Amino acid sequence: MKHLLSLEKLPRTDIETILRDATAFKRQRGAHPAQPLAGQTWALIFSKSSTRTRVSFETGIRELGAGVMFLNANDIQLGRGEPIRDTARVLGRMIHGAVIRTYAQSDVEEFAEFSKIPTINALTDDEHPCQILTDIFTFEETHGPIAGKVVTFVGDGACNVPVSWIFAAAKLGFELRIAAPKAFQPSSEILKRAGGKIIVTDDLNAAARGADLLYTDVWVSMGKESEAAERIKVLGGYQINAALVKLAKPGALVMHCLPAYRGKEIDAETFEAHADTIFTQAENRLHVQKSILNWAVS
Repeated sequence: MKHLLSLEKLPRTDIETILRDATAFKRQRGAHPAQPLAGQTWALIFSKSSTRTRVSFETGIRELGAGVMFLNANDIQLGRGEPIRDTARVLGRMIHGAVIRTYAQSDVEEFAEFSKIPTINALTDDEHPCQILTDIFTFEETHGPIAGKVVTFVGDGACNVPVSWIFAAAKLGFELRIAAPKAFQPSSEILKRAGGKIIVTDDLNAAARGADLLYTDVWVSMGKESEAAERIKVLGGYQINAALVKLAKPGALVMHCLPAYRGKEIDAETFEAHADTIFTQAENRLHVQKSILNWAVS
């Protein structure tokens, strides 16, 4: 039994297996030679709303042969204060695996410990491992192995997406540059834990120069809405636009994990110019997550 709780804890060999098998799952969609989840029932337990994560996991679980139920935290006793470990022990006796999207990383880890069924982190405040595995897969589809390349993240460098990028960079051997104002830079403790070649700077242009991939995310993550005005004010200059793209390597990819707020973290013209990459990135959530599900039960 395996869990995907964080990229920090996922061995490099497992990352490579998931990325390799995702190619086959994408190519074989609609004609899979096997259904590794046949006869199973999986639950999606979401405390945070979602479009891409929910649809891709529900579709992927069904296409791999299992039944799937969606459980909003308010629909079950978690919403009334039941301890996560008790919910886990109940569900672990009834279902075969769980995909959890919530706030606290400790909730996902505690669920995995007490449920004793495969558990997948579909986003917490600390990490977003499924997203970054998908992003790497999308990059490698067109640009080859990411090892030795330069990835530049622009915006809130302390949120879950860049943190997962940090751990991925250390494991897979690419350079990660994080361009963020000092108040939104990752902690020294995370950088020390990860190792690898991570450059953190408030110099946006320097971070973008010669990059193979420019990447951004929303300035106001879920749960941070009360900070919106201050975040928009401080992060206002950290935008991917045509001028920034010109600093990157010719043919560099531009990615956004969506939803995108045009005119903030990316301007409308640049978003549309790179829409094919961005929506391929969104589609690839399905294929990579099918690979994760297959890995979890293999």
